[in-house]
Amino acid sequence: MSRRSAPEINAGSMADIAFLLLIFFLVATTMDIDTVISRRLPQKTDKINKPDEEFHARNVFEININRNNQMLIEKKEYVQLENLKVKVLEFLDNGGGTGSNNVGNCTYCQGGPDKTVSSEMSDHPNKAIISLRTDRGTSYEMFVAVHDVLGQAYTELRNREAQRLYRVSYEDLIDQKFNDKDNVELDEKIKKIKDLFPEIISEVEPASN
Repeated sequence: MSRRSAPEINAGSMADIAFLLLIFFLVATTMDIDTVISRRLPQKTDKINKPDEEFHARNVFEININRNNQMLIEKKEYVQLENLKVKVLEFLDNGGGTGSNNVGNCTYCQGGPDKTVSSEMSDHPNKAIISLRTDRGTSYEMFVAVHDVLGQAYTELRNREAQRLYRVSYEDLIDQKFNDKDNVELDEKIKKIKDLFPEIISEVEPASN
């Protein structure tokens, strides 16, 4: 009696089906994309804590974000994210007094006691410090969004001054420098604009409660 052979299973069609399913899931699946700060990081600056220099409260703009993502500025006013930039611009662009390193009044500022912004703001842009404090429960998205707004404020002021001095925006100067890294003239222009509105942001240790 002859031995009957077991029927073979054609696995070729199953491999085709598995491949099609793989393609389907690759196309149909959505992936989370991390939120990032859409701006260039500030360049390294000198330490702001100098033993012979006192930083007055009026030259520090305090931003506190709690675990519910509520933002309190200057310990007295809750603001929404969309209103933060205006507050920061007023603080930075004030020029209500003299600057550090023997710099006098801010002749290029558009705020000040006799202009449009209260003289209770910063004395001078090169004295202005943004102090950012978060809670350990503050969301990463809120932290990134606030940093993005701060970057927008500095860039707006730098764009204004670059247009006034060089008829080109600060962002265009940065782009030109990216394509022409050895251009000394561009270096001097960018440094001058940065010196007018130096980006000084101090991140305070997050609150634990």
